[in-house]
Amino acid sequence: MMDGKRIAVVLPAYNAAKTLQQTYDEIPLDIVDDIILTDDASKDDTAELARSLGIHVIEHDRNRGYGGNQKTCYESALARGADIIIMLHPDYQYSPRLIRAMAAMLTSGHYDVVIASRILGKGALKGGMPLYKYVANRMLTLTQNILMNAKLSEYHTGYRGWRREVLEALPLDLCSDDFVFDNQMLAQVVNAGFRIGEISCPTRYFEEASSINFRRSVKYGLGVLGTSAIYRLNRMGLYRHTIFKK
Repeated sequence: MMDGKRIAVVLPAYNAAKTLQQTYDEIPLDIVDDIILTDDASKDDTAELARSLGIHVIEHDRNRGYGGNQKTCYESALARGADIIIMLHPDYQYSPRLIRAMAAMLTSGHYDVVIASRILGKGALKGGMPLYKYVANRMLTLTQNILMNAKLSEYHTGYRGWRREVLEALPLDLCSDDFVFDNQMLAQVVNAGFRIGEISCPTRYFEEASSINFRRSVKYGLGVLGTSAIYRLNRMGLYRHTIFKK
């Protein structure tokens, strides 16, 4: 626990057996009360390895997509009594050592949501982020900040922390089951007026780290632009989309 709050780390996993041990070894177990891994019908032994580490494992009988995986993670964390939920990819791309700092920001009472930014501190390119992804990240983030009247360094990191009250308030079931889920969720957060904090995070790009290919990156980028446009129209009262029903 931290400041009397129960801390859970959720790991949305797909074929993460090669990197799960490294990720687990750096999780600060002295403050983390619960670790939950949702295995999205992996073809390797991710679930078996997770169980051997003492992680609570949920297995999907079919691949439900990145967003569908997260939905299960969050539902389980809330059901198991978490007050603070940190979502960390088990591919060792992000540093688990920052869980302590992210949890402290959330238990401080200053923030409802914390995102670990690869852009703050110039760590993205140094960590091996492909140049085209870096450029796309910056362009999409600029566009979203304008359309959503926000000021975030990036919207596309997969390392995020939430207070329980945020997850209970957001209609996540109405978001996509695909990769654009992350972006829709942040748009819901901004729409609801929750307080967002950011922390600089180094990143690692290597063969075993998960990364979507160029075609899916383009699809994701179009989805991001669509989410931002829908958000702006919703705020102007011109179009009511289901993901902003609350």
